[in-house]
Amino acid sequence: MTAYRDFFAGKRVTLMGLGLLGRGIGDAAFLAGLGAQLTVTDRKSEAELAASLKQLSGLSNIRYVLGAHRVEDFQRADMVIKAAGVPLDSPYIKAARDAGIAVHMSTALFAEFARRMGATVVGITGTRGKSTVTHLIHHALALTSRQAHLGGNVRGLSTLALLPEMRKDDIAVLELDSWQLQGFGDLRLSPDVAVFTNLLMDHLNYYPDMDAYFADKANIFKYQKASDTLIAGAQILDRILQSRPPAPPVVPEPIAADWQLHIRGAHNRENAALAAAALCALGLAEREVRSGLESFRPVEGRLQFITELRGVKIYNDNNATTPDATVAALQAFPGERIVLIAGGADKGIPLDTLVEEIKQRASAVILLPGTGTDRLAPQLETSIRVNDMMEAVETAFGSARPGDVLLLSPGFASFGLFTNEYERNDAFLYALRVAAGEEFERLEGRMRDPGF
Repeated sequence: MTAYRDFFAGKRVTLMGLGLLGRGIGDAAFLAGLGAQLTVTDRKSEAELAASLKQLSGLSNIRYVLGAHRVEDFQRADMVIKAAGVPLDSPYIKAARDAGIAVHMSTALFAEFARRMGATVVGITGTRGKSTVTHLIHHALALTSRQAHLGGNVRGLSTLALLPEMRKDDIAVLELDSWQLQGFGDLRLSPDVAVFTNLLMDHLNYYPDMDAYFADKANIFKYQKASDTLIAGAQILDRILQSRPPAPPVVPEPIAADWQLHIRGAHNRENAALAAAALCALGLAEREVRSGLESFRPVEGRLQFITELRGVKIYNDNNATTPDATVAALQAFPGERIVLIAGGADKGIPLDTLVEEIKQRASAVILLPGTGTDRLAPQLETSIRVNDMMEAVETAFGSARPGDVLLLSPGFASFGLFTNEYERNDAFLYALRVAAGEEFERLEGRMRDPGF
């Protein structure tokens, strides 16, 4: 049996957080398949989790505790695997640790066992840009003879369940948010190649301050060896140096001006430079790096061109969940007339720069409901508040002229109106389909394009 099978088989495992996004479902199915005696606990009710539970039906070695957590499930286990976003002061995690129970996170466990199998682990973190850099690296590797696996903070994907696919000399490319990096800290583990894009104000509704946020992010380099690779964005370099990282951080040179990218904005050229440095560290030749970067299409929801409808160019930047991200999106369209859909749940981040950029660059602003919108709207001279995404898209098209850019770039979290950012993304795409009307078929064809 492989090391990871021995680690889980027959063990009493409490999985904290099943969720609706697919990662918890995949983790549960994988662990049950290895013979773990699994307790799945989630504060959501059975009705709320019906779709997830249906996918796990028939697995007899899973016990469910739904609608609440119980302390005893965390004290009577061989290990606890917690989901991302569990509160820092969770009494259940404290109870497990007080009882001497190991607390893990699934992506960190994957990295631990993948490395034991002889794979190279590449990790990418940062407040903004980590998704694009991760996918850039994976895409470029996929065009070569190297065997690369994409994991971490990827919608619907259980990274832990990738372990059976891993082989010696494979490369695991992992997008790592601050929560997942808590698990790396618990294991005193950092990737062989680490990329830290930047650190901007975010998640202040979770962390007490920016120092605590950085402390989790810093696990991406904290346990590296001096011979490992650490690539840093210029914005975060000084703070990394103050932490005395084992591997010397390298800020990459900008990519050549004649490299033609399909991703817009100065921030995305910086992302491409970070990806290029990581690819070079992995042994790719310059021609392979350039080919990979120039053939890459934007990740869904990251300043992604959707289509042109009635002469209006539509961009989906749904994953812009902070003011800084929306500022970068607005700056990516110099001289163009922008109709902006923004707004959502507040994260307690200052709005001054966002307000100024909106005033300078947006010809119309449509605001979705939320506590962040309540704070933003009074600072704008004109804006239109709507009730839902369908009304937002209809209103945006009513304000747009041929040649305009219709940009969804919220600048806030999705909670309140939506369950999560993925639901907001899907609501935007659905509203576009409805707005397309008789042009629906052409828009559908665009959405099926691999570069969509």
